[in-house]
Amino acid sequence: MFLKFPYLLLSLFMKEKIIQKATELFLNLGFKSVTMDDIANEMGISKKTIYSHFGNKESIVAVVIDQIFEHVCSDIDHICSHEQNPIEELYEIKKRVMEHMRNEKSSPWFQLQKYYPKIYASIKQRQFTYMQDCVVENLTRGLKQGLFRDNIDVQFVSRIYFNGVTGIKDANLFPPSMFEGIALHEMFLEYHLRGIVTPEGRKILNQTIQSNLE
Repeated sequence: MFLKFPYLLLSLFMKEKIIQKATELFLNLGFKSVTMDDIANEMGISKKTIYSHFGNKESIVAVVIDQIFEHVCSDIDHICSHEQNPIEELYEIKKRVMEHMRNEKSSPWFQLQKYYPKIYASIKQRQFTYMQDCVVENLTRGLKQGLFRDNIDVQFVSRIYFNGVTGIKDANLFPPSMFEGIALHEMFLEYHLRGIVTPEGRKILNQTIQSNLE
């Protein structure tokens, strides 16, 4: 048993290295574009080594998506734990998401939806469940602080927000040739907030937008 322990550590280390390299390639080139050969060549290992850890490329895609999701959720949880005012909180979350997006050199999520629909559907459901809790809490806090209009329907707005956040990633509706990714998220967040803020909330929103431009 003791002799097997170093082997297990090396095996786990190699598996993690494969995931790291696959993540980098997927985000740069897209989930469809990258082959098992590409991953093996980039790492200087054989495909046989990769197959000893993953049955096929789809299983690597699933693990990569899961890790990205968990990482983003952890970052958002950390931001929400500070309990800033809800407008500033949303901008801080957007900023963190933009940092993740800067690693994307293609349209990986569009390729995921097109070529790995089961994985996409699963992660979208997880995103909805997670975001629904976060956005409802954000909206409720904004109502209590008088920053959001008291006549909004929280469940309606939270679902429209999720639909918008995921919808702007659709390259058919928002082709990269027309809409730059980070600017698109900026426009959507301002669009979302201007529709629900009170006059007091609008002041904070304008201040926040201005501070982000400086």
